[in-house]
Amino acid sequence: MTSLHVRGVRASYGPTEVLHGIDLVVPSGSTTAILGPSGCGKTTLLRVVTGFQTPTAGSVALDDETVAGDGSWTPPERRRIGYVAQEGNLFPHLSIAANVAFGLPRSERKDTARISQLLELLGLDAGLMGRRPDQLSGGQQQRVAIARALAPRPRLVVLDEPFSSLDTGLRAATREAVAEALHHERVTVVLVTHDQAEALSFADQVAIMHDGHLAQVGTPLQVYGAPADRRSARFLGEAQFVSGVVQGHQVDSDLGVLELDETAPEGRVDVLVRPEQIRLTREDGGLRARVVSTTYFGHDALVSLDLVGPDGSAGRRVVARVNGSEAWAAGTPVAVQVVGAVRAFPDDATADG
Repeated sequence: MTSLHVRGVRASYGPTEVLHGIDLVVPSGSTTAILGPSGCGKTTLLRVVTGFQTPTAGSVALDDETVAGDGSWTPPERRRIGYVAQEGNLFPHLSIAANVAFGLPRSERKDTARISQLLELLGLDAGLMGRRPDQLSGGQQQRVAIARALAPRPRLVVLDEPFSSLDTGLRAATREAVAEALHHERVTVVLVTHDQAEALSFADQVAIMHDGHLAQVGTPLQVYGAPADRRSARFLGEAQFVSGVVQGHQVDSDLGVLELDETAPEGRVDVLVRPEQIRLTREDGGLRARVVSTTYFGHDALVSLDLVGPDGSAGRRVVARVNGSEAWAAGTPVAVQVVGAVRAFPDDATADG
């Protein structure tokens, strides 16, 4: 297994710098998702790692071997990096077996044992080997593309938005099969995506990118539960910020007195409250609210609420995430409770973007 080390990498297109000093370590045998909006520099970083683009500064190393920077340069074909594009890019005129075998040494291309093993590992019947790509579904084609990348036993596999062209149900099943295959092969993986759920569920480590910078690197639990700034918090899911005043390890807010996840300076702050932290009951007492509307998604629902002041007037609006089996009609009076600790940010919205 191989670790990836990106140190101080900068990259430009003409006079425009796209990457501004990227530092990232992908531990051996782990999966790191690089997550960010379109145009943030994710694909450029991928191109630098794979060797399709030369960095203007910094270095890229696989274990102790520098493959770019510091006076070294290894061409893409010698880096032993498996690359899977969004559309898979299978050769339409070749059979599935020939596609998977393409990256193998010529002496091994007729040995179907490795090809059959990879297809079965990815949940595909070895009987598909004689078919052509256009005879497979989109999900099957993408699994074949993964098999082709794994066939020569690469040091690193890079996945560039590999599931984005698949529909929701197929995407989840394909992602699960691919994750199992990668784990079985004990390969180091870099996934580039703009899909928050995909990054959080697929990766051991998530690197959030904004405007050519890495804003935060951590486990899925860390980046979602303790985002480094407001922008990252919003990008990772539904986020609402409630004003309050810090008093010791608590903050007095519109949603009541809440526990802080870490010490914050005394004074005014905004606190991040995720919708799933808000619990609703029909019991009397506690913080009162009234249901405004419910957006139903099947497995869950988002409920918009107006908090109710002591005089019965409508206060600020918040959103709760509830189980899809719960029915909350507009106008229903409810009691609101926040569970879990919350994260505080300076109340100046310009402080962290």
